[in-house]
Amino acid sequence: MIVLTDKAAEKVKEIQTTESLEKQGLRLKVVGGGCSGFQYDLHFDDEIDDMDEEYESKGIKLYVDMISHQYLDGTQIDYVEGLHGAGFKFLNPKAKSTC
Repeated sequence: MIVLTDKAAEKVKEIQTTESLEKQGLRLKVVGGGCSGFQYDLHFDDEIDDMDEEYESKGIKLYVDMISHQYLDGTQIDYVEGLHGAGFKFLNPKAKSTC
């Protein structure tokens, strides 16, 4: 299961409304790159594939491909604001290192 915190769900809904993306879900993906070998990709998508897992968290549809699912299962996504900026933060219990 992949879940959004209340703050992350609020931010996603705000972006959906501002950008007129209410009918789209949030695509979550793990891609190669980054300092630990993987990085997270997150974008709005209106298409779901037969090979995707579909979740719903706090009223937001989440789409995850099968490969990414094995890395993201159990992840919580938060939205944080701080001195260094703001953004979505993946709290993944399977991650062995972060940077």
